[in-house]
Amino acid sequence: MTSEQNYHRAFGVYGLCIEDEKLLVIHKNGGPYINRFDLPGGSLEEGESLADALRREVHEETGLQVKIDENVGLVDFKLPWLWKGHTDVHHIAVFYTVRKVGGELIEPNQYEGQDSLGALWLSEEEVSLDNASPLVLKAFDWMKTKKLGIEVECFDEWKVLK
Repeated sequence: MTSEQNYHRAFGVYGLCIEDEKLLVIHKNGGPYINRFDLPGGSLEEGESLADALRREVHEETGLQVKIDENVGLVDFKLPWLWKGHTDVHHIAVFYTVRKVGGELIEPNQYEGQDSLGALWLSEEEVSLDNASPLVLKAFDWMKTKKLGIEVECFDEWKVLK
């Protein structure tokens, strides 16, 4: 890390919804993961709990209502992203396993702050660093190992897909 780096710290909650070895993902429409697959979830609104934020975000981005089963841990990633005077992002993500209890996949309403173009189920073979966020790749890794690791993962060569 050099003194020239200026990090935006992003914190969010994300759902790992798994059915038939496939993971629920969204088509990302903003941020450093634009035009890639990402996990449903995101930032907390003022005064909102982690659990309430996760249920709200998953519903807004996918149309599904979910039950939260377990907090599986915390991960963080650093990658380049030029945004509002920042050179990089430090993304801190709380992962929860969730399961569908209602709703159907929808194309979400678009409004300022909505960064999902819709959701789908993907297998591990369908994702790579070229089409998925680090969160999705970490989720598939967790599905195999049930471990998230401790150290930050740095993606120094990250390309934002405009």
